[in-house]
Order: sequence, then structure tokens, then C-alpha cells
Amino acid sequence: MKVLHTSDWHLGQQFYEHSRTQEHDAFLTWLCDTLTEQAIDVLVIAGDIYHTATPPASAEQQLYSFIKRAKESRPNLQVVIIAGNHDSANRIETAKPLLHAFDTHVVGRYNKHAPEEVVLSLKSEKGPLTVVAMPFLRAGDLMLDSQQPDAYQHGVNAAYLSSISHAVSIKQGPLLVMGHLHAKGGDISSDSERNITIGGFDSINASIFTEHADYVALGHLHKSQRVAKSEFIRYSGTPMPMSFSERHYQHQVLIAQFDSQTCTSVTSLLVPRYQDVCLLPEKGSATLDELCELINQLPSKLETPPQYVRLRLNATETDSQFRAKIDEALADKHVRFCGIERVHSNNDDGQQTRFDDLGSVEQLDPVQLLDLAFQQHMGNTERAPEAIKQCLAHVMTTLDEVEQS
Repeated sequence: MKVLHTSDWHLGQQFYEHSRTQEHDAFLTWLCDTLTEQAIDVLVIAGDIYHTATPPASAEQQLYSFIKRAKESRPNLQVVIIAGNHDSANRIETAKPLLHAFDTHVVGRYNKHAPEEVVLSLKSEKGPLTVVAMPFLRAGDLMLDSQQPDAYQHGVNAAYLSSISHAVSIKQGPLLVMGHLHAKGGDISSDSERNITIGGFDSINASIFTEHADYVALGHLHKSQRVAKSEFIRYSGTPMPMSFSERHYQHQVLIAQFDSQTCTSVTSLLVPRYQDVCLLPEKGSATLDELCELINQLPSKLETPPQYVRLRLNATETDSQFRAKIDEALADKHVRFCGIERVHSNNDDGQQTRFDDLGSVEQLDPVQLLDLAFQQHMGNTERAPEAIKQCLAHVMTTLDEVEQS
């Protein structure tokens, strides 16, 4: 049996105000062809299908059209989708009756009173597969003891243990566990992932998946990676760059091969990049004249998809007409302009970036902002106390839950 593991599609995303509809269409077309070429039996999508809890109608149409095409090319394909922290649990759940007709199983929310509801028994041509389809867990989904230290982590542990215990009791074939979380030690993509790790939320240990899981398909982290050095606990990562920090990273999907009892191998397939991302200059910063020269080296308008370009201008540049000159240099270039970073240099810390366009605000880490605000208010270099970070984590989690309701 072959299972293809992917996650974090972020359908409907605007990348620095540019629509990514064509990129997502290209990926989904490639994925549909891959399902056939690789003779995939089960497709698992480990959360963050959409970029926001209220995606545009076009993003939902992309998902449903893809499932329809995939089933036409692979009639016996089974699909499992879980909600991520970007997704609306209710929106995901609403589509359940419709998608079930296409052998597509969706789980938007964990019911703490019925943990067995996230356990699926799939039948394929190659045999049975038991799946624990655990969506992103919000505090309201869990049994929490507010007096207990690390209450959230204990609640997550209990949810996984309860669901996996039920899965083991009815298990047929191998056991695949899905999740959308930040496992301890996972490597984040520095400026593209919504921070759900503050307040200790990143200390979910891989032991929660237990020794019963034959393969663990995770979502949330944007780089494909192993967890706890295990070949069979994996993040698939995103299928395309979500930030300029991922410009040299090769995005991929994973194929897990199973026999009748366990997972025997995991291989990666690189996803073709439809639109490239380019930072000018690649390192450091440049003067206005140097930037214009770098822009001149970019390709002129072609029929190939344009590349995303972001510029790094030295903060010492004093020409008040810098934006007009940059716009003039970009006029005949086949690019999607993604703003300018004004880079400051000092003797102590090397180069520091100040973001001059509002499109960068959502990329900033809330904890870093908290530390900066604390330092400015207190007039020192100390970081914000852990208690304040815990409060911020609680506020962000509560707002997230309200957004999903």
C-alpha cells in the first residue's frame, strides 16, 4: 500500500498581496498526475488546507475540483484531511457529508468526550489501514486542569493516548497517526509560520504518538523533516515557498510504503516550483545604484511565470527618489514586486532589517515583538518574563478559538 503525505497547502494565500491561485493550480495538477503515476492508494493532508479561517470561494473550489479530478484518475483513492491551526474547524466539518461521497474523510475538531471519532478504518485494494486523524488541538478541545503546570501539553498527550488506544483496540492493518502541531525540536521556517509555540506550546514530545504508530504524518512546520530522528515520524512541509527564507529549500511530498503490518519505507518527491522567489542582493544590502544594476540583470517580460522579487536597500541611502528609480528599473521586468527592506548596519550586530512596507508586519514573530516592546518600555535589554509570554500565548489561543467558532 502506498500513502502520499502532504500538508500546509494554504490555499487562498496572498503572497505580499499577490494571488497564488496559478501556483496552487500548478501544484494540484502535478499532484493529481503524481497520484496516478505513483499508484497511490491513500492521500493524507495534514492540515492548513486554507491560509485563513475564511478562505475565498476560489480556494474552496480549488480543493473540491482537485478531489473530483483525483477520484476520476484514481477511482479507488482514499483521502484523509485534518484541520490545521489556519483552518476553521466548522468549515472543514461542514463539507464532510459531501466529501464522503468521494471517499474523502475530513476531521475538523477533536471531541474530548468521544476520542474514537477521529479514528478511521480505511479499506483499499491493498488491504486495510487504521488512521488516527487528529486535527490541530485548541485549548477548548481538551480536558485541561488549570492548576497543573503545562496543562496544554498534558491535554494534548491525553487526547492522543485516548485516540490511539481506541485505534489499537480495533486496529486492522498498519496504524497511521496524523497531527498538526509543533513537535519538540522541530525546525521552523523563520518568517512564514504562524507562531503557536509560545508559552511552551512547542514542547509536545514525539512520545505521544506511542510505539503503536507505524507512520506519523504531521503538518504545521513548513520544512520537510524527521522528528526525534525517526524515519517514520515526518513533516512533509509545504509544497511551495511561503517566505523568502525558503527560497533555496526544495519542497516535497512524502510517500510511505506499507506492507500488511507496518511501514517499510519513506521516500520524498520534489515538487516542481512554478514561480521562483528572489532576494536582491542575495546577502547583505545594496546601494540604490547597485540595486538598479541587479534589477537590470533580471529577465524582461516573457511567457514563463514571473518570479517574486524582494529588495534589500542599505539604510544609508539618501536619494529621496529611490522608489521612483526602482519602479523605473522594474518597469519591463517579469517580476512580482514584494517590497523593499531598509537594512541598517552597526558594529555590534552586523546588519539588522527594518521593514518599510506593511506587507511584512504579518511575518513578524509575536514573541520578538513582545521582547522589543518590553525592552523599549523598561529601557533595558532584558527579554519579557516567561509569565508575560504565557499570558500572550493564552490571549492568542483564545482569539484563535473565537476566530474558528
